[in-house]
Amino acid sequence: MSPRIVGHLDMDAFFAAVEERDHPELKGLPIAVGADPRNGEGRGVVATANYPARIYGIHSALPISQAWRLSERARKEGKPPVNFIHPNFERYVAVSAEIKAILTQYVSLIEEASIDEMYFDLSFINTFDKAKELCETIKREIKFRVHLTGSIGIGSNKLIAKIASDFKKPDGLTVVEEKEAENFIARLSIRKIPGIGPKTELFFHSKGIKLVKDLKRFPREELHKMLGKWGLELYERVRGRDNSPIQTYYEIKSVGEQETFEKDSRNSEFIVARALLLCKGVYRRLLEGGFRSFRTVVITVRFADFETKTRSHTLAYAVGSLNVMESEASSLLKPFFDRSENPKNKLFRMIGVRVEKLGKNSL
Repeated sequence: MSPRIVGHLDMDAFFAAVEERDHPELKGLPIAVGADPRNGEGRGVVATANYPARIYGIHSALPISQAWRLSERARKEGKPPVNFIHPNFERYVAVSAEIKAILTQYVSLIEEASIDEMYFDLSFINTFDKAKELCETIKREIKFRVHLTGSIGIGSNKLIAKIASDFKKPDGLTVVEEKEAENFIARLSIRKIPGIGPKTELFFHSKGIKLVKDLKRFPREELHKMLGKWGLELYERVRGRDNSPIQTYYEIKSVGEQETFEKDSRNSEFIVARALLLCKGVYRRLLEGGFRSFRTVVITVRFADFETKTRSHTLAYAVGSLNVMESEASSLLKPFFDRSENPKNKLFRMIGVRVEKLGKNSL
């Protein structure tokens, strides 16, 4: 029986790489794509930083104000300052489509995990050696036609392929056969396991757990008790197991928008007004996506100290009304203006509105 072989392509610093390619004067200079830093007073975060910028400590999801300060520190040390660039998402989507078109010439089953990540099935090749040869060809073709580099991981499942693609960035190619998978991830940081974020990492660090091999000491039942259903999945992942299929289509499960305020605020009239405006944007995108209804409304609040809270309400039946969305969002926001959800009376930095449990049938 032929082995299962999965590839994972992860483009290197994608947004920043596209900008550097399209603007040759930026070649080799540090680049951060994201919000306007406004001399350290800007809101929002870094979307992508290229590798020269990462040397300064700048990375995706870093507050743009911190990125600016790191850039200023480098400038004062005589190093090139960071070039901050506003994202051009239409351009990135178009380049992503070019990359997928190249991939389609070599493989038939492709899953677009995100704008710069794709899984693809290589099982038809039968051997890992031949899979590696094909992926070398794919990488060369992308570099020749799109003038960008990507890193590819090859494994016996999607989990191993994804971890492997990050192993030798940038422009890497890493092969991990099934017999090597468990030992390959055992020595890695637990953060390398997809699904383990900063909070879960801190939780395990408090227990002295830093490497994947340390996590394997926990019995299945104990992980289930600590983390619920996710604990059962984590038990399999730390052993390199993953049976999830390659999905050739992407099912939209939610539609949402968010806004980071120019200035932190506690003005309830202003915040509710912005939330209602977000609802209108969400409703428009809902209809544009071919959906006609939703059942769950979710609001997210981020305070000035970056503490973030999310609250939701699921209706008894599906609705397709903007008025209902606005009413639910307002009701969910209301407790944040008093001590029930905001006991320290913190200022608001960002709010978000999202709808879930979407439906396409007319009501």
